[in-house]
Amino acid sequence: MKNKILSTILISGLLFFGSCNDALEYTPTGVLSSSDLTSPTAIDGLVTSAYAAIGNGDMIGPIYSDWVYGSVRSDDAYKGGGGTGDVGEIDALEHYNLTTPTIGAFVTKSWQNLFKSISRANVALRAVNTLNEANYPTKKVRLAELRFLRGHSYFIMKKLYKNIPIFDETASEEDILKVSNTLSNDESWNKIAADFQFAIDNLPASQLQLARANKLSAQAYLAKVRLYQAYEQDVNHKVININKTRLQEVVTLTQAVISSGKYSLSPDIADNFVPETENGLESIFAIQFTVNDGTTAGRMSYEDGLNYPHGAPQYGCCGFHASSQNLVNAHTTDAGGLPNFDTFNDKIADLSVQTVDPRLDHTVGIDGHVYKYDNTKLFSNSWVRDAGVYGNFHTMRFQQLASSGSYFKLGPFMGTAKNYDILRYDDVLLMQAEAYIQLGQQASALPLINQIRNRAAASTGKLKKLDGTFASKYNVKPYSATGWTQDFAWKALMWERRLEFATEGSRFFDLVRWGIAEQTLNGYIAKEKVRRPFLATAKFTAGRDEYLPIPQAEITFTNGLYKQNPGF
Repeated sequence: MKNKILSTILISGLLFFGSCNDALEYTPTGVLSSSDLTSPTAIDGLVTSAYAAIGNGDMIGPIYSDWVYGSVRSDDAYKGGGGTGDVGEIDALEHYNLTTPTIGAFVTKSWQNLFKSISRANVALRAVNTLNEANYPTKKVRLAELRFLRGHSYFIMKKLYKNIPIFDETASEEDILKVSNTLSNDESWNKIAADFQFAIDNLPASQLQLARANKLSAQAYLAKVRLYQAYEQDVNHKVININKTRLQEVVTLTQAVISSGKYSLSPDIADNFVPETENGLESIFAIQFTVNDGTTAGRMSYEDGLNYPHGAPQYGCCGFHASSQNLVNAHTTDAGGLPNFDTFNDKIADLSVQTVDPRLDHTVGIDGHVYKYDNTKLFSNSWVRDAGVYGNFHTMRFQQLASSGSYFKLGPFMGTAKNYDILRYDDVLLMQAEAYIQLGQQASALPLINQIRNRAAASTGKLKKLDGTFASKYNVKPYSATGWTQDFAWKALMWERRLEFATEGSRFFDLVRWGIAEQTLNGYIAKEKVRRPFLATAKFTAGRDEYLPIPQAEITFTNGLYKQNPGF
C-alpha cells in the first residue's frame, strides 16, 4: 500500500468493466492507443498501465487471488457465505463434478481478465518498440518489464486452464484469431519461460521504484515456471515423468536469488499480511495498491472482498472462504513439535489441549483467538455466517482490520490497499528445497525447510491476548538430520508448503503439479463430507478436474478453433 508508486497507475490503471464480446480483441480503456504515442513519457504511461492490469481483477473473475481456484478447490477451505446457493458457481467448483464449460462468471471472466492484462502488455510492447534507445534509454528495461508482466499473466492462465493460446506483440488481430490452444504442454511452458528469460537478460538487479520487476524477481519467477514444467504431464494431466534437468534449473535460479542477499525471511510471518510491513525483505514481487491517492476510493484490491467475517459489526459481509477442519487439524503437532503426518485427521482436533503450529493463528479465525493481531476483539463464533453448513472457522491472511489505513468499504463489500505478493522469499526457499529432494539431494533441503519452521516458531509475538497468554498451545520444532530420508523429506516438504501458504491458493496447484490431486482430494471428501454434509456428492475425477474447462463462449467465438480440455 503506497500513496505514490508508479503514480500514473492511478490514472491509466483504473479497473475496467468492458462489454467486449471477446478478450482477444480487447483494446485497453483509459489509455492511449499505440498510434497516439510518440514520446517516451507517454509510452512510459502505457508500461505503467500494463503493471496496473495485473491487478485489474474482480471479485467475480479474479486474476491474482486464488482463494476460489486454489484454496476452496483444495482441502484448505470451504466456499462459505450464506449457504451453497450463495455465489453457487464457487459451490460447483468446490464439488468438481458440477463444473461445466458453460458455468458463468468466474471461469469465463477470469479468462477474459487475464487476456486483458496480456493485451495491455502487448500494446505497450509494440509502442516501446517504435522508439530507439537514443530517444528512450530505458527501452530494453521497459521491454523486459513488459515481458515479465506478460509471462506472469500467461503463467496464471496456464496453471488454471492448461491448454491456452499464446501470442506475442507481433501478432495482428487477424493473426490472433488463428492462434489455437493446442500447443504441447512443453511448448507452452517454454514460450512463457522465454518471457522471463528475456527479463533476466535485460533487467537490473534492483530498480529505483519498488513496484518494478527486477532481474532477481524474474529469476524467481522462471524458477517457478521450470518447477511446474518439471512435472511432465500427458494429455490427460497424469504426471508421467519428473524432469531432472528442469529441477536443476530451479536450483540454479533460486540460488541466484538466495545468494544475492537482497531478500530474507521476515522475523514474523505476520509481516507478510499487514500493510505496515509490505514491500519488505521477503517480498520479491508484489502488485501495488493505493489509498489516499487523490482518487475517490484509491486503487484498491477487491478480489478477497467477500471474505470478511459476516457477523462482526465492523464488517458486515460476507463470510466466504471458511477454513476447513482438515486444514485446522493439519496444524497439530506431536510431542516433538513435528506434524502428525499420518494421524492428523483421524479426529477433530481439541484445540484446548492439542499443541499446534503458530501458523494456525495467522491463518484461521477461531472462537476466542486473536483475530488479525487485534487482541481487543477476539474472533467470535457469532461472526460466522452459516456455521450449520460450513462450520465455525474463518479465513484471515488477506483480511485487514477495519481500523487499518489500508481498509476501505465500498457498499457491502470490502477492499484493501495492502499490496499483493506474487513472489515471496519463503516460496523461493521451498522451491529450492523441493527441487533438491526430487533430485535425491534431500540433505541440502533440510536447512531450507528448517529456516521456514524456525521462523514459524518465532512468529508468536502478535498472537497474545490482552492478559499476555495465548489461546493456543504452540509447539513447532525443526527437523533432525536423523531419519531425514528422501521419502520423509518429501512428506515434510509437502506439509511445509501447505502450512506456509495455507488459504493463499497454492494448495490445489501443488497437488496437481505433484500428481496426487485425485487421491488427496477424494480422501479429503470422504472424511469431510461426514463433518460437512454439503460435500456429500462431491467427486474429483482424474483427467478432468485438474484444470478448469475452456469457457464455452471462447470456443464458440473462435468457431471451434479452441479445443476443450479433457473430460468436459
